[in-house]
Amino acid sequence: MRTPEPQTWWEVGKGAVMGAALAVLAAYLGEIRGTVPVLLVLIMAGGVAGAFVWTRRVLKVGAAVLALLLALCLLTPVLRAPLAALTLAQRPVRADAIVVLGGGVQCGTRVLESSSLARLVRGLELWRDGYAPVLTVSEQSGLLGPADCVKMSELERAQVSTLYPSGGPQVLTLRHVTTTRDEAARVRDLARARGWRRVLLVTSPSHSRRAARLFAAYGVTAVSVPAGETRYDLTLPLPADRLAALKTLLYEGLSRAVASVGGTPER
Repeated sequence: MRTPEPQTWWEVGKGAVMGAALAVLAAYLGEIRGTVPVLLVLIMAGGVAGAFVWTRRVLKVGAAVLALLLALCLLTPVLRAPLAALTLAQRPVRADAIVVLGGGVQCGTRVLESSSLARLVRGLELWRDGYAPVLTVSEQSGLLGPADCVKMSELERAQVSTLYPSGGPQVLTLRHVTTTRDEAARVRDLARARGWRRVLLVTSPSHSRRAARLFAAYGVTAVSVPAGETRYDLTLPLPADRLAALKTLLYEGLSRAVASVGGTPER
């Protein structure tokens, strides 16, 4: 069997490294929240794709197109309009409950992620202003994060108790949720059991339109009152803001794509 020329092996190696690097970039931009084995499989798949001539050519074209799009997104505020299209902000009205959707938690430090805290604060503002007497928080399932990760609902309940040692809102927990669909289903069941006719839906701006559509699909009348965006400036003045916005758009696009083929988006 003839041994390939050194240059051939060099090209294969370069292609594999390029494919693996693009896989890492895709995981970062798409905010893929998989475990280490899942990410390793993704990186290996990228490396294998880059090792073959035809797939390597496709990756090169894709990398060139991606570079141009990244440059456009980072150098200009072109993403403002797509971000606005994801947002559904309505005037708050009297309702039976305020649904604070789960955002995330830092398992190691046992604190709420900024999006979770912003949503909780917005929910408490609405309660304080008298829009509804009940607040719901979400308890993530074991499918999200390590098995011993602190529950979002525990941290949120503790935050409410700290702010309002007495006389605070009634807090209900949506248990064992993995996706926004799960939260919509839990709220639907609560609405039927308690006779709720309308809820205020609190989530991040970029998640608000999709979340409202999911709640409507489950027969829940929800008024979308999103929290403030804490991860970046929505006017996108800086490249860092634009990069964060790009990640958000890619994540929301991925969630819609997975849902459209019958899969289950993370959140």
